[in-house]
Amino acid sequence: MTEQLMVKQERAARTRDSLIRSAAEVFDRGGSSAASLTLISAQAGVSNGALHFHFASKASLVDAVGESALARLLAVTAGARQPGQSQVQLLVDATHALAGALRADVVLRVGFALSGEASRPVQADLRQHWRHWVERTVKQAEAGGELRRGAGAQDAAMAVVAATMGFEVLGTRDAAWLSAPTVAGFWQLLLPALVPAADLAAIDADGSDGIRALRGARAR
Repeated sequence: MTEQLMVKQERAARTRDSLIRSAAEVFDRGGSSAASLTLISAQAGVSNGALHFHFASKASLVDAVGESALARLLAVTAGARQPGQSQVQLLVDATHALAGALRADVVLRVGFALSGEASRPVQADLRQHWRHWVERTVKQAEAGGELRRGAGAQDAAMAVVAATMGFEVLGTRDAAWLSAPTVAGFWQLLLPALVPAADLAAIDADGSDGIRALRGARAR
């Protein structure tokens, strides 16, 4: 591959990424249905022709925003995993990481919002992906003996999904719903019903050291 071709491909990738972010910012302000492609291209600093080179229609651009958001969600759940961590602590850490990412990342935030639009088919349903990840993780915690006797895995997963998706929706208008104290407060309420009393001290409702360090880096 020649150097000139590599430069062109890198430029095209940057333009595509810029259009996806610009579209997410426009969708975040007023939704996707009323969004103008002219506004999106202008905000990205490219022509309408350049936009249509990358995306044949607004629908394809919306799908690209959703796909990019899904990749970011997968990075959030993967990044929350730490060596030696229990599955319950992983759940706590992932919810903190997700809340922080939703505050900071407009593409991820809009990807979740697109999952809630009933007017169009969803190519990347982030809420469903999050639900399935939580269910798998809770089941792994149950299989590993981490849950309190009588704590049903399905009920626990439902509680985590309902609360976190509630925070996601409410956080679009009030970022306090996505704050670390809000997420920690939820876990302080749920953990005694979820894990044996003898194991409570080992679970940090504020998130493990890695998650707290990530929050600090975002705050700077």
